[in-house]
Amino acid sequence: MEREIHILVIPYPAQGHINPMLQFSKRLASKGPRVTVITTTSMSTSMAAMQESSAVNFETISDGDGSNEVGVNLASIVEELERFKLVVTKSLAELIERQKSSQHPPKLVIYDSVMPWALNVVRQLGVDGAPFFTQSCAVNAIYHHAHQGSIQMPLQTPSSVLSLPSMPSLGINDVPSFFIDTASYPALLKGLVNQFSNFQEPNWIFFNTFDNLEPEVVNWIASRWPVKTVGPTIPSMFLDKRLEDDKEYGLNLFKPNVDACMKWLDTKEIGSVVYASFGSLAALGEEQMAEVAWGLKNSNCYFLWVVRESEEKKLPGNFLEATAKKGLVVTWSPQLQVLAHKAIGCFMTHCGWNSTLEALSLGVPMVAMPQWTDQPTNAKFIVDVWKVGIRIKVDEKGIVTKEEIEMCIREVIEGESGKEMKRNSMRLKELAIEAVDEGGSSDKNIEEFLAKLALS
Repeated sequence: MEREIHILVIPYPAQGHINPMLQFSKRLASKGPRVTVITTTSMSTSMAAMQESSAVNFETISDGDGSNEVGVNLASIVEELERFKLVVTKSLAELIERQKSSQHPPKLVIYDSVMPWALNVVRQLGVDGAPFFTQSCAVNAIYHHAHQGSIQMPLQTPSSVLSLPSMPSLGINDVPSFFIDTASYPALLKGLVNQFSNFQEPNWIFFNTFDNLEPEVVNWIASRWPVKTVGPTIPSMFLDKRLEDDKEYGLNLFKPNVDACMKWLDTKEIGSVVYASFGSLAALGEEQMAEVAWGLKNSNCYFLWVVRESEEKKLPGNFLEATAKKGLVVTWSPQLQVLAHKAIGCFMTHCGWNSTLEALSLGVPMVAMPQWTDQPTNAKFIVDVWKVGIRIKVDEKGIVTKEEIEMCIREVIEGESGKEMKRNSMRLKELAIEAVDEGGSSDKNIEEFLAKLALS
């Protein structure tokens, strides 16, 4: 591939958006073109170490005063969306104008799909654009149907069932949470649905999934639009191992307790540990935290539980003492390294797409405890489509009880159905590696895209 092809990549500045797009950028750069990732002032310091050692180039543009780390909490996401658009429209245009007169004028801007307005910005400057969707094809198909008006919101009755092309039947607990509680985060709902406001226009549309993971919905979307699946966007070390320096993501919002986690895991038997983590945003209530805590203890399994610093005060008072011999509680973990460790027997997760893809790619069965946004739909696929996990049921108060948690953990770790989940997980792991390896579906899609870009 000719080196003069220059691609700019601009993710939305949140961890679950930057890391997949940065991983995609590494894949692109490994095939020859010059790739520049555009970071914003609010995230540039968090990525400083990555910028020193990557084959990808970096440019920083302003997203305001940089005083808030976008994407750290729900309130800031809602507040920032429109302000981010206003500020970045101007600073992105200025960057492209500068780049156009450089030795490497950009040929394409790959932008986060939550920023559909970026396509208009770059095309007005004579540069083409293509969106990158960080969530699953299934979830994005649901948002697309909502944009088309074929889903009436809010869904209210417990018996509501959605029948959508190429999808399994979806009950009210299987759809993105915004479709039930439309008033909770209206700006986020609007942003997710509006990803499809100019979906007909781009020449390429990238998805962070792979063909054999969601074949029906991928085929349905690809029959209508120029879709390229390019995932899973996970460091090469954990997949095909073809990119020698690709061992970790570029961004951690919190400092992981690497040594503590790995040394503790090294003392445990194969498949004996439950890894529990609910991501960087979910905040459980005090009652729910107590149920999770005692459910983990009562399972009698070893457990590694990520409890962010802001959540530690919700732990039951005597919990750490009572579980000192069985559990390790940390404020953040090196999740990929943990999931890849032989001691991990199951992953108790909120089912965010990145975490789900990681577990699928590393062959780890899941205990699904979805909280909000796309997580219920991911949980539906984990349990009913891929059959790699079990979903925790909530009681009439909306709480997951310690008895339910204990039962689900035991079923995955010790039960007969858990053995089938493990077999299915290992099969999907092989398919994930195959997709990104030489000649795999995602690898070929990237090759074909770059060949066409070179001719355009």
